[in-house]
Amino acid sequence: MLELSDAELVEHAQNGNLDAVGQLYDRHRTRIFRYVRSRIYNTQLAQDLTGEVFLQMVTHLPGYRVTAVPFSAWLYRIAHNHIINHAGRKENRYQYVPLLYASDVISQKEDNPARIVEQKLQLEEVQQALERIDEIQREVIVLRFLLDFSLKEVALVLGKTVAAVKSIQHRGLLALEVAMKYE
Repeated sequence: MLELSDAELVEHAQNGNLDAVGQLYDRHRTRIFRYVRSRIYNTQLAQDLTGEVFLQMVTHLPGYRVTAVPFSAWLYRIAHNHIINHAGRKENRYQYVPLLYASDVISQKEDNPARIVEQKLQLEEVQQALERIDEIQREVIVLRFLLDFSLKEVALVLGKTVAAVKSIQHRGLLALEVAMKYE
């Protein structure tokens, strides 16, 4: 079953094959968690929200129809909506996770302590600048550069065209540069 596409796994899952559901979960859980964790400070909460994403997947899988939009984009859209819903609650003021916790940029095996400190300071500077730019620009930058999504994947997740994502990315990078200069 490992070599089946998402569309084939969805079909098997819709026909009651629980192994196919498990395969979809295994295939997508790490990236969905990284996405949620990049937006939420609390690891436990990020794990809980990720679990809710997959609970929604199972709940709505019978009605899911394979289209030109990949299954993964559907999952990211669910995750995005969960994050927005969580952030909208008064008791849950929305904050991004510090980049140094969300990224694998800093190697734990780095031999040079000065280099580790320098990288952490740079990531903190970028994080502070990200907090000062438009939310949709921040979202595109996080998806593109922290989570390494393609332009097409970002467009599918956000429900925008590739051209719109390119434009948002361009404006976001300019805004980020300005925010970093005038920190």
